Amino acid sequence: MAVVRDLRVLLRFQGFRRLLGVRLLSQGADGVYQIALATYVVFSPEKQTSAASIASAMAVLLLPYSLIGPFAGVLLDRWRRRQVLLYGNLLRTALASVTAVLVLGHVPDWLFYVSALSVTAVNRFVLAGLSAALPRVVDPDRLVLANSLSPTAGTLAATMGGALAFAVRLVGADSDAVVVLVGAALYLCAALASLRMAPGLLGPEQELIQPHLVAALAGTARGLAGGVRHLAERPRREAAWALMTMTLMRFCYGALTVMVLMLCRYAWASDSDDGLALLGLAVGASGAGFFVAAVVTPWAAGRLGPGRWIAVCAGAAAVLVPALCLSFSPAPTLVAAFMLGVTTQGAKIATDTVVQSSVDDGFRGRIFSVYDVLFNVAFVGAAAMAALMLPSDGRSVSLVVTVAAVYASIAVAMARFELQ
Repeated sequence: MAVVRDLRVLLRFQGFRRLLGVRLLSQGADGVYQIALATYVVFSPEKQTSAASIASAMAVLLLPYSLIGPFAGVLLDRWRRRQVLLYGNLLRTALASVTAVLVLGHVPDWLFYVSALSVTAVNRFVLAGLSAALPRVVDPDRLVLANSLSPTAGTLAATMGGALAFAVRLVGADSDAVVVLVGAALYLCAALASLRMAPGLLGPEQELIQPHLVAALAGTARGLAGGVRHLAERPRREAAWALMTMTLMRFCYGALTVMVLMLCRYAWASDSDDGLALLGLAVGASGAGFFVAAVVTPWAAGRLGPGRWIAVCAGAAAVLVPALCLSFSPAPTLVAAFMLGVTTQGAKIATDTVVQSSVDDGFRGRIFSVYDVLFNVAFVGAAAMAALMLPSDGRSVSLVVTVAAVYASIAVAMARFELQ
């Protein structure tokens, strides 16, 4: 198969293999940590979770990145990205260990959220750095394939991390704390794996590096303005459109995620353990969809072009969401989770490729950080909308229809742009 042959060629790039190893360990740890948060916040038997409380938790954990993200981008265009991966993962190791202690101590929720926020805040630097560094370790002809394999493999690693977290819960006495410590150990492994790369391998160019923090922060406003102007230039209009459409697709995915959380917690299971098992199946189905997207997208984007492939993904989701989700039954909804994994990840791979191929190296860090911020704001906005629309058991026809309409609008808008 052509895909297998291309993957073998791609994996011959030593820098790519090592960067991929850091991503797999880092995002595997993210999967473990996120499941620990979900089980502690949503599926603890003593907690009566509502859509509003889920939305509040997402706001606390994600909205501050609207402030952190732009600074991350400017710093990533000045700091050595390999060092960001090293020290970022070391810091997350320490912070995750603190979170485990807080879980054992049964502290107030606000203190737990502060600790969790600290871990995931550092994640903004690490993920943006991984994306910005990818063009430094592959040649331009294989960038689409690299964008297909690397982020998707990271997502699959996060899914496997989630599966590991579920397994640890089956054998751990103080299960939530043990799961968090497993995540901390994986963060440490990711930090050690980054040492296999030379400090200057991942860029940025030497003349762009600004080692003094104060000087780098002083140029934040100018750097962001320059990044926005760069993205607004005519040769990069497709990148701007791709970012907008991917943000809206993330909004749809977030709203459906909250709905599935509520269905697992209250509509489909008699207790929290059964609900958590169903959530694990949904996560696994979505992860399988991500894998299929990694296989299909290089061929589809090559035939149609990345922009048209995004339109196809959005259009397919517009049809599948009402067809599969309006029954509010576990089996069709799990199928929907798989199909949305394919369409969402397929569109993301195409978007990453458009942005990386259109944006100059000196701007990639800040553009990907803005991309990350848009993702978080969209997810929180989706959770807020879901909190207003979802009943206590998670069954909402109006939410499913609204999401399908947004998907359809995305498909039409992107298709019209591609025809210009």
